[in-house]
This record gives sequence, structure tokens and C-alpha cells, in this order.
Amino acid sequence: MYRPTSKHTSVKEAQKQMEHFCAYQERCHQEVFEKLRALRMIPTAIDQIMTHLIQENYLNEERFAKSFARGKFRIKKWGKKRIVQELKQRKISMYNIKGALSEIEEEDYLQTLDELAKKRLSQLTETNIQKRKKKLADYLLYRGWESDLVYAKIQELI
Repeated sequence: MYRPTSKHTSVKEAQKQMEHFCAYQERCHQEVFEKLRALRMIPTAIDQIMTHLIQENYLNEERFAKSFARGKFRIKKWGKKRIVQELKQRKISMYNIKGALSEIEEEDYLQTLDELAKKRLSQLTETNIQKRKKKLADYLLYRGWESDLVYAKIQELI
């Protein structure tokens, strides 16, 4: 009896899998597309499944962008520049990126920068003031905080 070496997934099976994939956690279109490509789905099947997921509200780019921005800001303490960069990498539209950034309250944003800077400064053992400033700036810039805010915070703290 002949048995194929790789199991082919039917459109219905793939659709069910993607519904679970999207229901478990917010996903962007790119993630779902890549997952379907990994399942070796043909382009017409991918289009059909993606359309179904969007119509059934399993896949919503705006909701994903807002959730992503809130999560990365609250949990990882990323600045807006890093969030924008990561969303662009996921091919999210500028319209949705702007909407996502509006989820972050300005007061919370500045307070988080202050807490992050103070915490990092207390961890630095460098005695040279210039090197301390550089290390703190590098850390905050890497996390995506705007340079004008970073340098103003460093002037305030050191």
C-alpha cells in the first residue's frame, strides 16, 4: 500500500488550525500567511483561508497592532520607536501603527521612561560620569525611546 511521505492538509483542516492559532493569541496577517506557507498550502487556498479569518474576525490587523503596542510597552517597557520598528517589520500599515501608539497614554509613557532610567542608573557601576551617561543612553535608545526624551532624562538624573 502506498503512503505519501508528507501529510497534506486539506483547506478545511488548515482553516480550523488557523482559527485556533488566531484565537489563542492576536496574530498579524504575515504570521498567518507564513504559517499557511509552512503547511504547504497553495496560494488560492491561502487567500481563501485568510479571507475567511478576516471575515470571521479571527484576524484583525488593527486589533493586533493595538494589543502588540500595549503589551510591549507595559511588559517589556519598549519606547515608541522600537514598537513602530517591530510593527513595520510585521508589515502593519502606518494607519494602524498610529492607532496602536494612541493606546499609550503620554503620562504613563513619561513615567515609565523615568522609572526605567532610574532603575538602570542604579544598576550601573561605572564611576566615570561620561561613561555612565553613555551607558544609560545606549540602554534607553536600544529599547526604542526617543533620543530627545532620553538626553533630557539623562540631564535631569546625572
